[in-house]
Amino acid sequence: MVIVALDIGSVRIGVAVCDELEQIATPRETLRRSSNAAALDAVARVVAETDAQLVVVGLPVSFDGRIHEQARAVLAFGKKLRGRLAVPVVYADETLSSVRAEEALRSAGVRPDRIRERIDAAAAAMILQDYLGTRRVVDVEALMQASPGAEKNSASAGAERYAEERADVDLNEEGKADG
Repeated sequence: MVIVALDIGSVRIGVAVCDELEQIATPRETLRRSSNAAALDAVARVVAETDAQLVVVGLPVSFDGRIHEQARAVLAFGKKLRGRLAVPVVYADETLSSVRAEEALRSAGVRPDRIRERIDAAAAAMILQDYLGTRRVVDVEALMQASPGAEKNSASAGAERYAEERADVDLNEEGKADG
């Protein structure tokens, strides 16, 4: 299934899309946000062009686990988007996606003056790749449940360990994983 992801900012919206096999998230474009109406039109156009069946919106949850001003604005935009699109809209934690995207762009040798124009779409790709990774772990568990009595091989056992480890990670005050 093709999925579109959005990194929504007050000035720009980064857009990424994945392949039908849900393996690779790719930065697609950065939309200028001149108004909510224009932004909604642009996102609807991208969803139609890509034949996306799901939209993932990055939600900026703060390190204290609360929803602050920017997150409220994203939720409001997402609500309008849900009313506009015929496909589901879901939210995914976008914590540090822009920081990770900037690091990836720098590592790839992108000139500093070109990073700003690419960072939003790259951050959307980070959000989408994280989302896809979560879906793959869940899908492995669903397959195991759908096959009662099937022996667990080392790959499925590894996927279960990964899911358990991710579920047990607590963040300290700096947003770093404890133990």
